[in-house]
Amino acid sequence: MKKQYRLGVIGGGFMATAIVKGIVYSDFLRAKKIIVSDPSAQAREKLSELGVYTTANNRDVAGNCDYLLLAVKPQTFEEVAQSVKGLPVEKVITIMAGVKKEKIKKLLFGNAVKVARVMPNLPCSIGAGMSAVDLEDFSDDVDDCSFILDVFGKLGEVLTVPEEKLNAVTGISGSGPAYVYMFIDGLVKAGMNQGLTEDEAKTLAVMTVKGGAEMVAHSEDKTLGQLISAVCSKGGTTIQAVESFRSDGMEAMIDRAVAACVKRAAELSE
Repeated sequence: MKKQYRLGVIGGGFMATAIVKGIVYSDFLRAKKIIVSDPSAQAREKLSELGVYTTANNRDVAGNCDYLLLAVKPQTFEEVAQSVKGLPVEKVITIMAGVKKEKIKKLLFGNAVKVARVMPNLPCSIGAGMSAVDLEDFSDDVDDCSFILDVFGKLGEVLTVPEEKLNAVTGISGSGPAYVYMFIDGLVKAGMNQGLTEDEAKTLAVMTVKGGAEMVAHSEDKTLGQLISAVCSKGGTTIQAVESFRSDGMEAMIDRAVAACVKRAAELSE
């Protein structure tokens, strides 16, 4: 039976809104082909401004869309699953961190349903995000894969990975923006300690991180080590800071932080 909506979304929070905005603003889908449910009247009102249909009833969404996007907190998933039980859902996309496909199928629609897991990150909200997508359930359908990749391609870059790598993805790109913000904050405070104003230090720090990342992205013929060396000169200024970072164990510190994040993601997956 033909469904009324191409995409249904359960959950109208920050990331769900970012995804819907990306789809609508890019003209990938007409707003009238999207329906979103959320218990908050305020969230529904905000989404309605995009032209999409909204409802407080999850069943209105799950039973009437080609693709169902689950954009709820992992701890509320079991309650959501109960609210839509028994409906004829065939294709599910989930951005719930740590909730495995096996659990989604068990609590929702059984093994007949296909599930794509996606780990987007916060910069998706400005079209500069990174999303990792597990498409193994859809590997036999080019059209389905294309649709899912296109949805998240409207929000930034997309990388396909198997489900078992998603916890590692969480440790790098999913949680990674917070690490970048911490580094920028540290640079700003250090700049202020050296006599710069907060605005001056923030401008310098933000543009340096942005420009450095762009150079990495566009310097395929150079390793990261070579790029570091290119900024350093023997006996110069940069090497003093680099050697300070190394003596303080910066690389090991980052490794420990990412490992702690991945460990927690694995715990949530159990």
